[in-house]
Amino acid sequence: MIAITPLLLTFNESENIGRTMAALRWAKQIIVVDSFSTDETVAIAKASHPNVVVLQRQFDTHATQWNFGVDQITTRWVLSLDADYELSRELIDELHQLQPPNDVAGYETQFEYRIFGRSLRSSVYPAHTVLFRRDCARYRDDGHTQKLEIEGKVIRLIGKIYHDDRKPLSRWLSSQDRYTIIEAQHLLSTPLNQLSAQDRLRRKIFFAPAMMFLYLLFARGLLLDGWRGWLYVCQRTIAEILLSLRLLIRRERLERMTVRAPEQQQTSDFY
Repeated sequence: MIAITPLLLTFNESENIGRTMAALRWAKQIIVVDSFSTDETVAIAKASHPNVVVLQRQFDTHATQWNFGVDQITTRWVLSLDADYELSRELIDELHQLQPPNDVAGYETQFEYRIFGRSLRSSVYPAHTVLFRRDCARYRDDGHTQKLEIEGKVIRLIGKIYHDDRKPLSRWLSSQDRYTIIEAQHLLSTPLNQLSAQDRLRRKIFFAPAMMFLYLLFARGLLLDGWRGWLYVCQRTIAEILLSLRLLIRRERLERMTVRAPEQQQTSDFY
């Protein structure tokens, strides 16, 4: 197997970190960059793997936190993971057999979205480049989250990652509010021709929530996934409503816009 070091960012991920670490028992070393968790995250991480290195750093932005973690890694390959990701058995086997050509700088993978252990038939969570050569990639801030800039070819792996965030709903709502403040500023300050079709729709305000609701429920078939499907559809619709409200408030200057210090929150899901 090629030398790979998994890298995780954490803050109060006690509901998730155990499952993530359990799927990384094959790794010789794991780097965890923790933003001074106040729950059992660090203790669970240390108890889950014999060679985990926990580094604590005050969170400022996602990109700087990720880049700090990448700088601590000595292997050629980095596997960057949120603390609510779990590698599938198929992906683990694929990593063990991987022989990257010289012109390949990274690998991306698709996600299987789960709600408390049960997979949804679909989601809007995009594929991410999670495995990359350390010397060919760097993160930069992109709205409320981060984007990996990579020099070289990126190809897709067959195995998937399970995304299953089990943190309380109240924390999810609080995180979405902070994300939408940053995302609204990003969308309104970016020229339309530089935005994706989805973000151009969001700029129109209040079209995106209705489109998201109908698209997920009927076009993606989540109506058939029971209460888990409804939960995901409602979360995504609420996220779009919050963003529409923040766009309207910022565009019409309805509030004094003061940027709050970001919470030490490591997952950056707006999908």
